[in-house]
Amino acid sequence: MKIPTKGRTAEDVLADLRARQAGDTDWRHGRVFSLVYHAGAEHEQLVKAAHAEYASANLLNPMAFKSLKQLEKELVAMAGSLMHGAGVVGTVTSGGTESILCAVAAYRDRARAWWPELVVPRTIHPAFDKAAHYFGVRLKKVDVRDDLRVDPRAMAKAISRRTIGLVASAPQYPHGVVDPIEEIGALAQKKGLPLHVDACVGGFVLPWLEKLGRRVPVWDFRVPGVTSISADLHKFGYAGKGASLLLWRSLADLKHQIFVATDFPGGIYASPTMLGTRPGGPIAAAWAALQAQGEDGYLALARQAADASDALRTGIRALGLRVLPSDSTIVSYTGRDLFAIADRLEARGWSVDRMHRPEAIHLTVTANHAAIVDEYLADLRAALAEVRADPTLAKQGTAPMYGMAAKLPIIVARRLVGANVRKLIAEMYAP
Repeated sequence: MKIPTKGRTAEDVLADLRARQAGDTDWRHGRVFSLVYHAGAEHEQLVKAAHAEYASANLLNPMAFKSLKQLEKELVAMAGSLMHGAGVVGTVTSGGTESILCAVAAYRDRARAWWPELVVPRTIHPAFDKAAHYFGVRLKKVDVRDDLRVDPRAMAKAISRRTIGLVASAPQYPHGVVDPIEEIGALAQKKGLPLHVDACVGGFVLPWLEKLGRRVPVWDFRVPGVTSISADLHKFGYAGKGASLLLWRSLADLKHQIFVATDFPGGIYASPTMLGTRPGGPIAAAWAALQAQGEDGYLALARQAADASDALRTGIRALGLRVLPSDSTIVSYTGRDLFAIADRLEARGWSVDRMHRPEAIHLTVTANHAAIVDEYLADLRAALAEVRADPTLAKQGTAPMYGMAAKLPIIVARRLVGANVRKLIAEMYAP
């Protein structure tokens, strides 16, 4: 395709874009479980309108866009209050991965150590692997216990003179359990190390679940050893893509996040995040989402998501499948011939997230899924029956891929190494 010689009308362009979405997953009706967090049509329109108001604004220069900087400060303040932090500071980023990249880079620069290492759970998000790869940091991964939470004693043994920080999850993405952060925080204080809590999934739902009376382990700034928290606004904050927060307990911690170049002829360049240009639309949309929902709105959304996840767990167990532990509204389950079952679910119009180690199906349950619980369980029952009636289907299951999901047969995927996967993904960009 080339840029058209003559410009098209706005109506024509928008009609083209709408037509192109016809084959996308039907996320508005709960057919996808992790990529989109939908709080209803009215909220969606508000987020779009707020985004449009600031679509051309750029927080690269906070003096030119003072209102945008104020929105960022208020987002940080609202999140800090929600997560029991006094004087919390931070920045809006483009997503959880950027929040994690910024945190890892800041921890590295704070320590200024040769061959720096972070001690992390094996279930930590792969954004930490990406950050470690980019910034020359080694991850020392610690195994989890039978309850899928990291073992603090194993973390203590993994600490060395090269350790620059500890990491834990609230919750970890695969299964939805919260690591024992109070114990890890005490370990961090004892060793004089910073502790980052990855709450990209849980930051804007765990506080509401706790307020609803559900048992949630303490994970936030109430734990004295917690130095920083990453929390995605565009997940359970029901903001537009892409907006996340990286929060720090103090300015003394935040300063290591800021990059400065002083010899550029265009002037001193200072940047607190990975991005140079920082789009205003996602920041304004996130601010609008928090303001419009309020505590009452988020409590209602959390209640719907929690009730839906409870109903799904009950129904899945009744089908003879094993549901893995969770402290959140993430539902993961395992069983025989699971990836073939996942294929049968996809044939019925569901977007399915597959996992391995152990092999499981993952559901990030939001308020939007309250209406589809019975439909999902009926289709799961039918998929189970189909696979059990035809054992050859078990050899055709699709591999678990997170992020850029390429369709790989499970038998092939189990033989692949990282370099081969990288080659296959690169081919997706071929002209």
